[in-house]
Amino acid sequence: MNFSAPLTVGTLIKRYKRFLADVRLEDGGEITAHIANSGAMTGLAAPGSRVWLSRSDNPKRKLAYTWELVEADGTLVGVNTAHPNAIVAEAIAAGRIPELAGYAELRREVRYGVNSRIDVHLSDPARPRCLVEVKNVHLMRTPGLAEFPDAVTARGAKHLREMADAVRAGDRAVMVYLVQRGDCDRFALAADVDPAYARAFADARAAGVEALCLACAVTPQGLTLDRPLPLAL
Repeated sequence: MNFSAPLTVGTLIKRYKRFLADVRLEDGGEITAHIANSGAMTGLAAPGSRVWLSRSDNPKRKLAYTWELVEADGTLVGVNTAHPNAIVAEAIAAGRIPELAGYAELRREVRYGVNSRIDVHLSDPARPRCLVEVKNVHLMRTPGLAEFPDAVTARGAKHLREMADAVRAGDRAVMVYLVQRGDCDRFALAADVDPAYARAFADARAAGVEALCLACAVTPQGLTLDRPLPLAL
C-alpha cells in the first residue's frame, strides 16, 4: 500500500482526546491532525517525536491531516489502524500469504455473527468459506517482541467468540495480526493488558480458529507486507 502523495514531516506537540494530535510542521506552523487509532499507543506518542502526516483535499473533512507514521525506538512505526485491512487484502489478492491463497473470491466488510463485519471474506466453490479478521499491532515493550492489544478491546474478544462459533458451524476462520513496524521478530498476546481478550483467544484457538502474524516494511512511501513472525504463545 503506497501513500497517494508525499507525507508531511513534523514534530509531535501532544496527543489528546485519543483522536487528536497537535503537530509543529517543519516550516514552523502548527496544525491539528486526526489520529485513526483508538488504542493507548504506548511508547509512540511522546512529545517531540518525529511524525509523518498525510493530507486530504476533501473539503468535507474537518481536519485535513492524518497522522500516519512516527519514529520510535529507532524505527518507523505505522499508527493508522485504517490501513491493515487494505494491506492484508492486497497481499492475499497478490498471493503473498500462502495460508490464504487459492480462493476464487475476496470480499471485504461482509456481515456475519451478531451485528459484526468480517474484514476479509474468502470463498471458493471447492472449500468452506474463510473469515479473516485483521488486527493492527504496534506495541513493543520488550525489544523484538510485538504484542496485542495495547488497550482493553471488548470488541476484539467479541470477534474471537464469533469466529469460534463460525468454525464450529463448518467455516474456516483466521486471525491475522499485522505489525506496522520492522523491528520485531516474534509476536505474543499482551495478556496483562487485557486478560479477557487472552482468554477469548485461547478459547478460539481451542475451537479451531487459526492465527498468523505478519510484519510490514514501513517507509515514508508506503507500507508493504514483509515477512511472517512466529507466535510466542
